[in-house]
Amino acid sequence: MRAVGAVVGALSAATVGFAPSAVADDVQAKQWYLGPMQAEQMWRASTGKGVKVAVIDSGVNPNTPSLKGQVLTGETPKSVAYRATVDYKGHGTTMAELIAGTGAGGGLKGLAPGAKIVPYRIELRGLKGGAEEKKKTPEPEDAIRAAADTDAKIISMSFGEAAPMPKVEEAIKYAASKGKLLIAAVGNEGGKTGDRIGYPAAFEYVVGVAASDESGTVSQFSSSGGYVDLAAPGQDFPGWCDASFRSYCDDMNGTSSAAAITSASAALIWSAHPDWTVNQVTRALVDTAGRKWPKNDPSKYLGYGTIRPRLVLANPDYNAGPANVDPLAKENEGNLLAKSATSAKQSPSPSSSASTPSQAPEKGSTGGTSAAGSSAESSNDNSTLWVVLGAVAAVLVVGGGGVAVARARRAR
Repeated sequence: MRAVGAVVGALSAATVGFAPSAVADDVQAKQWYLGPMQAEQMWRASTGKGVKVAVIDSGVNPNTPSLKGQVLTGETPKSVAYRATVDYKGHGTTMAELIAGTGAGGGLKGLAPGAKIVPYRIELRGLKGGAEEKKKTPEPEDAIRAAADTDAKIISMSFGEAAPMPKVEEAIKYAASKGKLLIAAVGNEGGKTGDRIGYPAAFEYVVGVAASDESGTVSQFSSSGGYVDLAAPGQDFPGWCDASFRSYCDDMNGTSSAAAITSASAALIWSAHPDWTVNQVTRALVDTAGRKWPKNDPSKYLGYGTIRPRLVLANPDYNAGPANVDPLAKENEGNLLAKSATSAKQSPSPSSSASTPSQAPEKGSTGGTSAAGSSAESSNDNSTLWVVLGAVAAVLVVGGGGVAVARARRAR
C-alpha cells in the first residue's frame, strides 16, 4: 500500500493549477476568515486549551515562531515517531499552524491557539531519500492506529488517495471505536474529469471537509460528492510551501487547509465542553453550519454547510443532544459507539473513547451546480455566511437534533 503518493490533490495545498508567490509580511492580515468567524470573540470562550490534535501529514516543524511550545514532540508513539518533527514539504507545518499556531513572529494564527499538536509523518508526494527513507516512514494506517491509542481527541488528515485503502479503512474504524474525531480533506479535483472525493475522507466515520472562499461559495478546486460533510475556508491565505521555512507563500489553496480549520473548530468546542463525546461535538458542528438548504438535504458540494463554531461557544448551555448517538449513524451504517467494545477487540492496535461521523458511498449523484461553473453553490445564508445577525437563538435550537441522510441521495 505504498501508493499514498498517488494523491487526489489534498496532499499539496498549493498544487491546484498555479505556483504560489512568496510573501514576507501581513500573514495574519491575509487570514481573511478570522474576522468573519469572529475568532477574537470565540477566544474569550475557548482557545482549544486541553485538546490535543494528531496531525498526520508530512511532519511538523516545531521550531517555527508560531509553533514554538505548541508541538508535543515527545508524545508521538515510538512505533511511528520516525522524523515526525522533520517536515519535508512544509505542508504538515502549515496545517499545524492553522490549527494551533500562536501567531508569534508574524506567523499564521491558529483558530485554536490553546490546543496542542502531536506530529505524525507519513509518505506523501515529495518525500525524498529513496527506498530506504520510504521504508522507514510510517504507513498512514499505522499512524492512525497509533494516534487512536493516545489521548488526542482529534485526528486531522489533510492527505488523500484516489482508491480506497483497506488497511487504512480498518485503522479508521479502530480510531472511531476509540472515540476519536476523524477529519479529512476531500481533495482538490473539483471541475476536473473524474472529480471524486479522496480517501480517507470517503470512508465511513470520517468527516470530509470541502473548501469555500471568502464569499462562502465552494472553491472551484474543491472535490464534490456524497462524502462531503462540512465546508470551511480553504483558499487565498498564506502557508509554507517548501522545507526551507524561509518565507510563507501566498494563496496556499486546498481542502487541506479547510480540514485543518475544521479540526481547530472542533478543538474550540471540545475544550469548552470537555465532557462531550465525539457524537456531541460532531452534532454541534453539523447543526450550526451555515447553509441555505434544508438540513435533511445536504449538498454534495458543501455538505451540511460551512462551519460556525461561534454559535456553539456563544451559548454555554448549548444542547448537543445525546452522547451515545452518532448524528450520522444512518450514513455510517450504524452507531459505532454501541459497537465500540466489539470493534476494539476485533481490531487490536499494533502500537501501544465513542464514534465519529461520516459517510456511505454516493451512487450516481447527478444534477446540481457544477463546482467549477460560474454559478457554484454557496452556503451564504442571509447574505452573511459567518455571522448570524440577531438569529443565534433560532439557530441554536437545532442543537439537539440529529442528521441521517443517505449520501447516495445527494444531487445538489
